[in-house]
Amino acid sequence: QVQLVESGGGLVQAGGSLRLSCAVSGRTFSSYKMAWFRQAPGKEREFVGRIIWTTGITNYADSVKGRFTISRDSAENTVYLQMNSLKPEDTAVYYCAAARILDGGGFPYWGQGTQVTVSS
Repeated sequence: QVQLVESGGGLVQAGGSLRLSCAVSGRTFSSYKMAWFRQAPGKEREFVGRIIWTTGITNYADSVKGRFTISRDSAENTVYLQMNSLKPEDTAVYYCAAARILDGGGFPYWGQGTQVTVSS
């Protein structure tokens, strides 16, 4: 069973940085893609970015491109979201998600989320 556990959220001032972690277990993730999503109060869940586990290839939403970086540590079975130059509009619950590459566009596995609050 795939399990994802996020950590690292908190309160930060605008312009600051945070690094979120997503500890993954239950599978060998070499055939997986990992993603970060976020959901702000009253808004739809939004794609932030993703990484292909084997290749490390990433892609990002335009809203975070150049500020956020996704990486993974295969030895630690952990995916990271480094967030720099944070803005108040980045305030949201951030979720880690996983899917087999061959499963298409959906993400069947989700973590519980971690709150990120950016003050102005």
